[in-house]
Amino acid sequence: MARDSGSSSEATAPERAETKRPAVLEDRRSKLEAIRGLGVEPFAYRFEAPDRAAAVRESFEAAEQGNTLDEGGAGASARLAGRVTGLRSHGRTMFADLSDRSGRLQLYLRRNDLDESTWELLQLLDLGDWVGVEGAPFRTRMGEVTLRVARLELLAKSLRPLPFGKEETDDAGERHVHGGFADVEQRYRQRYADLAVNPEVRRVFEVRARVIRAMRAFLDELGYLEVETPVLQPLYGGATARPFTTHHHALDMPLYLRIADELYLKRLIVGGLERVYEIAKDFRNEGIDRTHNPEFTMLEFYEAFADYHDMMERVESLMRSVVREATGGELRVRFEDDELDFEPAFARVAFLDAIREHAGVDAAAADDDALREALLGHGGDRAEAAAMNRAKLLDELFGACVEPTLVQPTFVVDYPVELSPLAKPKRGEPGLVERFELYAAGRELANAFSELNDPVDQRGRFEEQVRMREGGDLEAQQLDEDYLRALEYGMPPTGGVGIGVDRLVMLLTNSPSIRDVLLFPTMRPE
Repeated sequence: MARDSGSSSEATAPERAETKRPAVLEDRRSKLEAIRGLGVEPFAYRFEAPDRAAAVRESFEAAEQGNTLDEGGAGASARLAGRVTGLRSHGRTMFADLSDRSGRLQLYLRRNDLDESTWELLQLLDLGDWVGVEGAPFRTRMGEVTLRVARLELLAKSLRPLPFGKEETDDAGERHVHGGFADVEQRYRQRYADLAVNPEVRRVFEVRARVIRAMRAFLDELGYLEVETPVLQPLYGGATARPFTTHHHALDMPLYLRIADELYLKRLIVGGLERVYEIAKDFRNEGIDRTHNPEFTMLEFYEAFADYHDMMERVESLMRSVVREATGGELRVRFEDDELDFEPAFARVAFLDAIREHAGVDAAAADDDALREALLGHGGDRAEAAAMNRAKLLDELFGACVEPTLVQPTFVVDYPVELSPLAKPKRGEPGLVERFELYAAGRELANAFSELNDPVDQRGRFEEQVRMREGGDLEAQQLDEDYLRALEYGMPPTGGVGIGVDRLVMLLTNSPSIRDVLLFPTMRPE
């Protein structure tokens, strides 16, 4: 049996374990039967574990400083449960590492402290087994806070070895793991194993949960109502994207997984729910790369009687609230090679001004051919550019020339109408709309409009989108007669915002790929 997580033949990367797997699996199943032979149930029903490893350590240290330990130097008894992540045998004593969601705690197990059946059970433990323990903490001669175990119960036998690596802690207290679960693709596919052996991965998803809680708390405090809108939709809209298509057999009709929840949320504004939001899964039938996954999470919120200026203020305040929650109070975030500062007022730059500065073309005056030549001059593909309409050319130019320059939080404002079929015209500037996008670290984080509430104008925009579809743009929006009917009942002036939750979590956890912040990202079949 392996006794040390750093040197165990079982504690190897999956590809190294592959050649040994049959023997390893057989060995663990033999131990399973031996455990049953002891009269022990290897898969328990429950265990009361009110304590956590980190809390036991902190409580002991507080008692140590307050001189409230007992005469033997032990702290108050504790009960906790977790995985066995290290085993070291020394004859009549054993040391083990128990890891739970709060951290790791060393266990000290002495034969004289345990009954015979428990000691026999210990000889059948493996790395990865779940155990519950009870005992009192003390500090070893090596200075480590350790739990002297008086009772141990097996909670679940691990029949497959987890890919633990060799763990070392440097002089600064930083944890380093060598080997282990190094195959990134396998980590995404087997997220359960990734979470089990990599505490830093668990922390990413703890931050993600805090980010979403902070979003809810911010909007709830402002009187927004959280709602739920359909995932399956008879028409998709609210964004330019291709949908996933399915079929409802009973109704004999096609349905689409939503690409956005915008049009349904604005229907609710028409109905008098003046402030609404939804944190929702959206689905777009598109390629997969570092910032795109076909299934992703969006926060969308809409406020009656507001415009895009109001929503910029909302977004700036929301971002600061979320960043503080994710960082423990800081407003600076390290992402790759940049330190992002969310404390100053966010910069603002006009879309066409940014194109002129970084792409070297006056997009307001240029025709499509001039935009096409500008894109080719910045690395665009000639065949792809030849098929692009004006909206696509502008979008590609911005992505190639402007986005990489937007490192600190920046609002890009006042977009061409071709790019924004759901936004109100900009007051006093024909051809533009009242729209902004928030960028940081060269990535879009939020998109917002003064929402178009003129049903006649909206119909014309939809009809132009239909012409674009007929011209070959499969991502152009459809004409939604029911949404137009809702607008005809009257929608008040409204500001709306969409925030990509996954990309925001990437930024706040310094994660290079969107798949790092999704528990189960979309993957090709093995």
